[in-house]
Amino acid sequence: MGAAMTDPPKLRLDRIGKRFDVQGAAATVAVDDFTLDIRQGEFLVIVGPSGCGKTTVLNVLAGLEQPSGGNVTIDGRQIRGPGPDRGVMFQDYALFPWHTVWGNVEFGLRHGPAGNGLDGAARQQRVKSYVDLVGLAGSETKYPHQLSGGMRQRVALARLMANEPDVLLMDEPLAALDAQTRLILQDELLRIWGQDRQPAARRTVVFITHAIDEAVFLADRVAVMTSHPGRLKAVIDVDLPRPRNDATRAMPRFQALTQHIWSLIRDEAYRATVT
Repeated sequence: MGAAMTDPPKLRLDRIGKRFDVQGAAATVAVDDFTLDIRQGEFLVIVGPSGCGKTTVLNVLAGLEQPSGGNVTIDGRQIRGPGPDRGVMFQDYALFPWHTVWGNVEFGLRHGPAGNGLDGAARQQRVKSYVDLVGLAGSETKYPHQLSGGMRQRVALARLMANEPDVLLMDEPLAALDAQTRLILQDELLRIWGQDRQPAARRTVVFITHAIDEAVFLADRVAVMTSHPGRLKAVIDVDLPRPRNDATRAMPRFQALTQHIWSLIRDEAYRATVT
């Protein structure tokens, strides 16, 4: 499972609040008094009703938004903005249509700090290794419009991984895929993350999803949020063995955890559909 509870957290959200001021109207409090420690090498999944502030929490961790109150740190250092130690992956792929698979994966190494110190040969080797890792060998010269949705998301994942950030922040990256492709990429994501390695050898992942079964399949722990404003309601340990595969989804414990998490958000999720 995760690193020892006595280890310092990789990420710490300490009483985070986020308020959005609206001209001529009362301010909207998106997140309030949110406290959570995330361990090195952990796969932490956040779930909750629509509009509960999940993406706001992720944006605060990414440094894309500053909290209105509280502190957020990585390795004990305050997060004041984006940094190469954190990479973000979105639902909509965000690929450059004028670049090939190779060009998209290489982009951050050519134009960002992740490529500092790499010569051309080292950069090419890193791109090749991550293209191979996500199963896209042979598709390097294709453009995004020539790829399926699953292949595009593999490109986005390879581009994220090629920059080699310590932390992967993933905002519903599989939500737009069909059901079959989504199941396949859940398996692939755990393989690429390195679920059979020790936590010290893995990247830390914070992953947002609306799909509770996806959360249980992927996570070491699931953080459940309330809505209006978003607060931390519960943190559920997912005590399923790794490595996980199709047999995991058939386990009674998998079903029990899925049902328990659904019971925590069911009423608020319903209200979110009618208000």
